[in-house]
Amino acid sequence: MRITHLARGGAALLVAASLAACQTAPSTSTTPSAVASQPVPTVAAVPYAPAATAVARGYSELVIDMASGAELSSINADEPRYPASLTKMMTLYLLFEEVSSGRYSLSTPLTVSAKAARLPPAKLGLKVGSTITVEQAARALAVKSANDVAIVIAENISGSESAFAAKMTSKARALGLSRTRFVNASGLPDPAQVTTARDMASLGRALKTRFPQYGSYFRATSFSFNGRSYRATNNLLGKVAGVDGLKTGYISMAGYNLVATARRGGAQRLVVVMGGKSEGARDRQVTKLLEQSF
Repeated sequence: MRITHLARGGAALLVAASLAACQTAPSTSTTPSAVASQPVPTVAAVPYAPAATAVARGYSELVIDMASGAELSSINADEPRYPASLTKMMTLYLLFEEVSSGRYSLSTPLTVSAKAARLPPAKLGLKVGSTITVEQAARALAVKSANDVAIVIAENISGSESAFAAKMTSKARALGLSRTRFVNASGLPDPAQVTTARDMASLGRALKTRFPQYGSYFRATSFSFNGRSYRATNNLLGKVAGVDGLKTGYISMAGYNLVATARRGGAQRLVVVMGGKSEGARDRQVTKLLEQSF
């Protein structure tokens, strides 16, 4: 693959958000290992800069080597974008840290609040006062991108979603995500929730590198809960050679986002596409970038 490094400037402007579902657009226990003693290296981190307002449906892409974190190609990788449900990678990262610390186990029940129960789709439709285990919650986020489950996790860990969002942003700083600000745990529309393709690549790489024991959650093509089966939002699983995760996202102000990881032979790649014009267009571009990178 020919390695290219492109940059496109763009003036930031505020665009009104619509309350679209934070997911890919609709289509028809083991004990974890200890937390790694050394922090996971980030992807070509840049100096901290406060998150700016993102351009609605602004396009970005980035391809990195998973082993080294080296950039292979990029377009607008440091421009502010709306993460949509890519946000849930950080929600999962903090949940996995809780398990690794021993505070929670995979079988720990998490209680559903009224706020969580009334979140818009995508969701599991959890009832107020019911519970879901940590493992079920993690799988629901990785496969179904359930918004109600994201809030359940946030409230059980930190007491409130706002407190959890502050913890998310603090962890982002610690991981070197220099242009990311979180204000909610789901990725539902909020113009203050901003990131970049480079930061999402760093987060995706850290999530899979630090917590490899949960790799099967991201590879799963379906998830079953309370007698119902949910298909994975990642359409590339089982269709594009070597793809083994990671996370989709969609809200109207962001467009169609995808962080995808793949392994072929001894090589591993991570691709980020943000601001895709459609689900199909996003998936085709990620597939193209993967094919070019191996």
